[in-house]
Amino acid sequence: MPTTAPAFADATASDSALRRFLFGLPGVDAVGLEARAASLGTRSIKTTAKAYAIDLAISMIDLTTLEGADTPGKVRALAAKAVNPDPTDRTTPRTAAVCVYPDMVPTAAAALAGSGVKVASVATAFPAGRAALDVKLADVRDAVAAGADEIDMVIDRGAFLSGRFLKVYEEILAVKAECGPARLKVIFETGELSTYDNIRRASWIGMLAGADFIKTSTGKVATNATPANTLLMLEAVRDFRAATGVQIGVKPAGGIRTTKDAVKFLVLVKETAGEDWLDPHWFRFGASSLLNDLLMQRQKLSTGRYSGPDYVTVD
Repeated sequence: MPTTAPAFADATASDSALRRFLFGLPGVDAVGLEARAASLGTRSIKTTAKAYAIDLAISMIDLTTLEGADTPGKVRALAAKAVNPDPTDRTTPRTAAVCVYPDMVPTAAAALAGSGVKVASVATAFPAGRAALDVKLADVRDAVAAGADEIDMVIDRGAFLSGRFLKVYEEILAVKAECGPARLKVIFETGELSTYDNIRRASWIGMLAGADFIKTSTGKVATNATPANTLLMLEAVRDFRAATGVQIGVKPAGGIRTTKDAVKFLVLVKETAGEDWLDPHWFRFGASSLLNDLLMQRQKLSTGRYSGPDYVTVD
């Protein structure tokens, strides 16, 4: 099964070759990484640029509901909000996608038909990823058949942390093959990978295996997206494109709740990967509450008044 990166074919020829490649990557300077992320997070932007950033951030959101209590009614309501986030202002951009569990894909697909908003589905035994490969692949097939435009898979962190890197790589390849036309986002659960070096290695495994996006987190653990781990992944996609010509997206998810947070991440994108990634096709926010704050800040810029949370829908 071919990878999307023939320039690195030798790196994935065997378990030992992949291990040599991954451990040959430059080590991460944790202090330097965190200092750069913190420095970029202090950048301020003026009113016009802020208005642009807010609209861009809205257009990059994967509006997400991943709860055991999800119902068809909740998914339809979320889809309506994705298509028309602010009913009082029709100039508000649509979100990029609505992300749901596989059994809710038919409901989301019907509600979003013709809207331009994508249907994303978590799969592969999300969020733990503890299932046999054939079960994971069936999960993906069902979601795609039901109308998912994008699949968000989780890697086997147990395999990764025990050094079975080729198993992780081959599982991503197998999932990618089942996606057909759907784009694949590979979730690392960075909060469980322990070190920045591991996040860099996981990023390269995902990219070598043909991920369309690499994604920080499920949003289901204590540590999710941070400026530092997202910066590290942005460096990885930048370097991968420089080496292969293949562009891959990045999706931080979990814990990004305010407009100020979103702007910090957009600055990271521009200053690290570059303007080519400032597009919903290449950068997403996995979020639910973030949209409400963006809408409130957008209303404030437009009217000069802070409307407060009662003026946006509660998800």
